[in-house]
Amino acid sequence: MTAREKEILELIRKNPLISQQECADALGITRSAAAGHIMNLSRQGYIKGKGYILQESPYVVVIGGANIDIQGFPFSPLIMHDSNPGIIKLSCGGVGRNIAENLARLGCDVRLITILGDDAFASQLRAETQAAGVDISNCITVHNDTTSTYLSILNTTGDMEIALASMEILNKLTVDIIKTKADVIRNAAAVVLDTNLTQEVITYLLTSFPDTVFFADPVSVTKAHKLISSIGRLYCIKPNILEAEVLVGRKLQTIQELEQAGRQLLDQGVKQVVISRGEDGLFCCNEQESFFRPAPQVSIKNCTGAGDAFMAGLVYSWLHNMSLEQAAAFAEGASKMTLEHENTINPALSVESILKTIR
Repeated sequence: MTAREKEILELIRKNPLISQQECADALGITRSAAAGHIMNLSRQGYIKGKGYILQESPYVVVIGGANIDIQGFPFSPLIMHDSNPGIIKLSCGGVGRNIAENLARLGCDVRLITILGDDAFASQLRAETQAAGVDISNCITVHNDTTSTYLSILNTTGDMEIALASMEILNKLTVDIIKTKADVIRNAAAVVLDTNLTQEVITYLLTSFPDTVFFADPVSVTKAHKLISSIGRLYCIKPNILEAEVLVGRKLQTIQELEQAGRQLLDQGVKQVVISRGEDGLFCCNEQESFFRPAPQVSIKNCTGAGDAFMAGLVYSWLHNMSLEQAAAFAEGASKMTLEHENTINPALSVESILKTIR
């Protein structure tokens, strides 16, 4: 939203029946200019219906996976092909669901679109996700099917050693189902996608909502391919180095090659690129600037979910008009808090706690 559009929204809040000419006179602009701004606000979902009925609380839609995470934490270095003593924990997860919960913990109005079975895992996901503050009214239930499950074994440093994902149910989140959610998507301030969705759904979303701001998490090297054909419709993309190599079609082994990859994605239409370099930090770029950020010192307890918190931080930063530098620092703070907690989502995550972490 531009500064002028914010001024017009404030005028409409004070007087919902204000005319376009009155808006123009109050701001010292032409009536046609005021009409253009009002049209843009309507397209973005901030104004709804006649009489300038406002969408008072801009909301975010997250479309992606929701699953139960089963994680194993060994007491000592893993011995392959043997039984290892440790702790097994069960919790709510899924890239899309995790991003949604992190956004809710940051005080955002967030609505999740995902697909669940009708089993006990689905009941747990619904109850805990709703309790965290996420609107789950747009989640779909498939009867006589099982909810997605993600099984992972970590090592003693908190890194994933191996994992299995059973997410076939997401193939049933079809384009026809997404079409029934068109109004919710169209009126969102931003939409976040994860590539656990099918290629058909991702392509439909990125080509059918031209005025929507999309953020995307490539999720993995294999699934990153789904974004290539429509990548220019994304506002922001957050790949790691390996995923970025898939998106640009070549190896990225030097600083110069990384900068060239960022430029290529911008030239294709992406507005903001944030590439995770692991222990080497971040590379960030948009049309105005590009920079590298070193990785902060982190005492890792669990790597699962850190990227989801990072994405939530980027979306929150965009909603609050932060610069790219500020957004990178804020998202990094959210990720650091997640890495340093044993759960996939840090229950202490908040705007205030992230700002304290940054300081």
